[in-house]
Amino acid sequence: MALKDTLLRVFTWWNGQTVSLALQTARSGIYVGEDELGNKYYKAEGALIDRSVGSERRWVIYNGYADASKVPPGWRAWLCHNVDLAPSEEDYTPRPWQKTHVENQTGTPNAYRPQGSQLSWGSRPAATGDYVSWTPGE
Repeated sequence: MALKDTLLRVFTWWNGQTVSLALQTARSGIYVGEDELGNKYYKAEGALIDRSVGSERRWVIYNGYADASKVPPGWRAWLCHNVDLAPSEEDYTPRPWQKTHVENQTGTPNAYRPQGSQLSWGSRPAATGDYVSWTPGE
């Protein structure tokens, strides 16, 4: 591991796992599975009950930049203790209404900008004249 990678692990939390998380994972983590985006999922050894969350500790190590929207719905349900079995331990099939992952587009040219937004392209539509402003005492 190069010096740059070591310094990034020590001083940043958004570029994958930190040194402390790597130590915790090595000491008490049990590998559960990996999703299609390369994120790796772990749980605490021996199903320890964590007093801070009231159930066993589960965590994800992101593949690259830490973005919570990169966790697929099946794995999100497992992380939040909505289901007991991880998608890797069962025959999980996504529901028809579940969409595939799209990276968070906020701050990019592809961000959602509804019509009338100050950041949308084009000009704002003219007011229709049906708006009456509120005044106190009415």
